[in-house]
This record gives sequence, structure tokens and C-alpha cells, in this order.
Amino acid sequence: MAHVVQLQHPARGRAVARVEGDGLRLCNGPASVYELALLAIEAGDTLRDTLDRCAGQSSLDYNAVYDGRSEWRLLPSIDHPEEPARCLVTGTGLTHLRSAQSRDAMHTEGAASDSMVMYRWGVEGGRPASGRAGIAPEWFYKGNGAIVRAHGEPLVVPEFGEAGGEEAEIAGVYLIDCDGTPRRLGMTAGNEFSDHVLEEKNYLYLAPSKLRTCALGPELALDAPFASVQGHVTIRRGGTILWQQEFMTGEEHMCHSLANLEHHHFRYPQHRRPGDIHVHFFGVAVFSSGEGVRLADGDEMELGFAGYGRPLRNPLRVEPPSERLWPVQPL
Repeated sequence: MAHVVQLQHPARGRAVARVEGDGLRLCNGPASVYELALLAIEAGDTLRDTLDRCAGQSSLDYNAVYDGRSEWRLLPSIDHPEEPARCLVTGTGLTHLRSAQSRDAMHTEGAASDSMVMYRWGVEGGRPASGRAGIAPEWFYKGNGAIVRAHGEPLVVPEFGEAGGEEAEIAGVYLIDCDGTPRRLGMTAGNEFSDHVLEEKNYLYLAPSKLRTCALGPELALDAPFASVQGHVTIRRGGTILWQQEFMTGEEHMCHSLANLEHHHFRYPQHRRPGDIHVHFFGVAVFSSGEGVRLADGDEMELGFAGYGRPLRNPLRVEPPSERLWPVQPL
């Protein structure tokens, strides 16, 4: 399997590197995965072959970079290097039974909630025969590239937020080519991170509960398996494990096929604008908030997936609550 990381140096700028065990082999030429993908499209080649062709002789100590002991620091595994607003961050919920059950428990009053109804629709119609479209999944918008954080960077509960909770998910990474065709570059581990306390008040608050920072990386897996993937998530408080779970994800454990999720996202013309990057989260299997855990300032969230490289770790930062207003000035 081929994995790639993006890096930043205070003097040397950006770089792309291929993961080789405990080493990172720097690429000659492209300084971002975005540029690497454009080279592959222009040459009519695969992203993996283009990565191999660009690999240079210089190598870095991955352990030092990963642990923060190097001048080089990890960037998110994908971004739009020139225009962050041209990176669209979205997701699909209710793809896993346990997440649907947790959402259902938030809002059930006797009968099944709309969340469970939608999950059952996915079970019945989310895996259509080849060449056919299935039932549309739940879809949500998180933001643009400005909200994406790298390994080690904090995820923030804003001053107006109720809470913050991890959501360990695999995300697909896409580039729209010059013909308007979505190209899947690979997949990456991600912490989708949401405000579950706000969502619990009413399921119609789902949309604003998603407008939070999220984290990607550290590695973009170009050809990682997605049929059945083992994941883990661990929450630490003061160095002690507060909560942890292992779980299974991937197509075999979801009510929608990957092709159906991708079809229903990219069928919209505005999602096929040449040159745009898309990051699409495929849904969460387990999350600590669903078991009554409330994270606090300084807690560390760690998650990872077999075949997707090193775990992603991010601390939680809670901004002091504030009721300040943001008035709009007429022009």
C-alpha cells in the first residue's frame, strides 16, 4: 500500500513525502498532494505511479516529525494549497447501526425516530445493483478547508458551543478534474468532531452541530482496503485512558455502498467544479458521547484504522463561554 503525507518547514516551505516505514521520502517537484494529483491527471497516469516517479533521495525521520521533535510539521493529509474555500468538507450520517441507535436514543419518544427510519431506508435501498442508484443517504455540510486541522492540532469547542465530541471516521478524498469528473485520490483517517449536546436538544440542530473544526491524517492512503476495516478510538485525560473502543467499519458494515454514497454526493453539478477538492466523511460506528462521556478541555482524542497509517491525535480546546453578539453593519 502507498501512503503519502504533506509537510511544512518554516524555511523550506511545503513538501510531499512517501511513507516508508519510519522514514519519509521527500518528493521532487510537487509540494502538495493537489499538485501531485494534477501531474498524474496530466500524464494519464495513476497517483501511485506518479508518487513513485517523483520520489527523491532525501528522507526524514518520521518518528521525529510525528512526535513534534522536528522543524518539519505534518499538515492535513489533503488541502487546497491555494484556496482553502475550494476544499468542500461534507459527510454522510446514519451509515452504521450503532450510530443510528445512538441518534435514535437522543430523540425517540415511543416510536422510532426519523434517524432510525432513515437508517432503515439505507438498509433496504442503500446497496443497489451495479449501475443503478439507491436510496439517498443523509448528507451534511461541515465547512471548507479553513476548518481542517492536522495531527496534533487542537479541535475547538467555540465560545458559543455546548460541547465537543470525537467521531472516528474514514473520509474519502477527491479532486474534480478539468472535465468535471470526480477522481478519488485515496482515503484518510478523520475526526469529524461534532457538538452532540446541541444535537440532543433537537435533531433539527444537526446542521449547526456539524459546523466545527475537524482533523485529517496524518496519512493519505492511496489504495487502502475499505471492505472491512478495524478501527480504534481512545480518549485520554491527564495521560489516563478515560474511554476507548474498537470497532469495525467499511462497506461490509455500512448500510450504503461506497458507490451509492459517492453518486449521491457528486450528482449535484456544484460538486463537480473543476479544480475543487472534496473531503467526504463516511460515517461513525461508535462515539464516546453516545455512551454518556463528556469531554473536557485538554482531553486527547486518538483514532486510527488498520491499513491507514499512524493514528491521528488531537487535543480538545474549549474556549471560554461568551454571549457576545456579532452585529452586521449596513453599507
